[in-house]
Amino acid sequence: MRDNILAVSDPGGEFSFNLLSDFLTNAPFSLSAAIPSAISERGFRQTVVGGYVQDDWRFRPNLTINLGLRYETATVPTEVHGHLTVLRSLTAATPHLGDPLFFNPTLRNFEPRVGFSLNPFRDGKTILSAGFGVFDVLPLPYLIQFNELFSAPFDQHASVTNLPAGSFPTGSFAIAAASTSSFRQGYFDPNPKRNYVMQWNLTVEHDLTSEVSLRIGYVGSRGVHQPFRVEDADIVLPSLTPQGYLWPSPVGSGTRLNLNAGRITAGLWQGNSFYDALQVKLKAKIGRGELEGSYTWGKTIDTSSGSLVGDEYSNSISSPLWFVQNLNRGLADFNVAHNLEVSYTWELSTPKWARGALAWTVSGWQVGGVFEASSGVPFTPGFGGDTLGVKSIDPNIDVPNLLSAPGCSSPINPGNPNHYIKTECFSVPNPITLRGNLGRNTLIGPGLINLDSSVFKNNRIKRISDTFNIQFRAEFFNVINHTNFAPPLDNRNIFDSTGNPIGNAGLITSTQTPSRQIQFALKWIW
Repeated sequence: MRDNILAVSDPGGEFSFNLLSDFLTNAPFSLSAAIPSAISERGFRQTVVGGYVQDDWRFRPNLTINLGLRYETATVPTEVHGHLTVLRSLTAATPHLGDPLFFNPTLRNFEPRVGFSLNPFRDGKTILSAGFGVFDVLPLPYLIQFNELFSAPFDQHASVTNLPAGSFPTGSFAIAAASTSSFRQGYFDPNPKRNYVMQWNLTVEHDLTSEVSLRIGYVGSRGVHQPFRVEDADIVLPSLTPQGYLWPSPVGSGTRLNLNAGRITAGLWQGNSFYDALQVKLKAKIGRGELEGSYTWGKTIDTSSGSLVGDEYSNSISSPLWFVQNLNRGLADFNVAHNLEVSYTWELSTPKWARGALAWTVSGWQVGGVFEASSGVPFTPGFGGDTLGVKSIDPNIDVPNLLSAPGCSSPINPGNPNHYIKTECFSVPNPITLRGNLGRNTLIGPGLINLDSSVFKNNRIKRISDTFNIQFRAEFFNVINHTNFAPPLDNRNIFDSTGNPIGNAGLITSTQTPSRQIQFALKWIW
């Protein structure tokens, strides 16, 4: 594997302010900016080797058993010029340069698989099948890219917090570039554990008639030692109290883990994931058409959904609490509990009485469409700014308290884009440096209902060839023009850094789908 990259992050600098009033009075909180002269290209290299044995064993005339074993290993990624840098611990004063980035966790990657297919009634109409397998997730170059591309000394990306008033913009940049202790560093667990996923399924497929088939299945998986990304692990650590995790008071009086770094992006292998789903699929051929529908009722729980970066999804928490896993456990960022899809195609027949130009006009028409209905994705409301005093450029780890007041069993207002979050169901912890009790991804965003349709006419010209076709297409997207609101991710913060309510909290400003769109086309097929 060869991965050659030249990249830059925050070339113009990125400022953050705790409050709008801080912005108006030139009181910046943090700056993250690249030092342009330090940009260098990288060439990552890795070798992956795999092999497997597999066999189908016809144990009985109506029972087939599948057995397999795979072995797959990978070398630890290297860089062609030796430009690798990594902190061996989060508190290390200087990084380790060169190989190895970490010790190889893939040397014992044996992956067994077993499955069977049973025709219980020996008539071919009903098939029962099941399988189980272990699948390794190798530490490939994409997992190390961002840590390595922007970490000192081979790249200089400065990050500073608690900037003095009046330092925006040039004064802050001078502060950031003045000392190597403000430069970004990367950390990988030096002894990562084997990252693998166990998957299993049980499926029953039955032909209801010669034209209609039904399939029902259960699918599950369990991810072990999954990637766990933190955009900034260099924070002030809290104390565990009977009320929860408490940061030093007053806000900002604590000390970060590593004062020799401005920001530490961390790659750990301590995540876990769980998935269970019921899947139903119905397929029917009706006359000159086909109808296919599928429904999934599933649930995905994990402790972090990002593998490339912490905020891989727009609803992610980019710097989850890496020192305590149970507070991160919740619905996965991509969890959709219910998903229904129905697709259809129908070929219109030509009336027997049609002749000549009329027969050409009414022949060759087909209609089709796809209908989708699904529930929304989860998200986590929080605070704006560094409420807890973690002194990080990415301080979005604080959450409010969820109240058990009347009407708060569901903390959302479905169908209300102006006030989607029931802000009255949340409060500021006392003291404010105490992390709230709200769990990760507790709120569910709006669902989706969408219908796309198409009408097209085939005009076959057999004088040219048997396959030559000039096809007219009319396609309609979101035919019913339904407004599918997106979650209020731009306004998910309920309180500012001082605990005052934010007026536009819960305001939805975007949609998941556009309005009704219609397009026409001619397509030549030969």
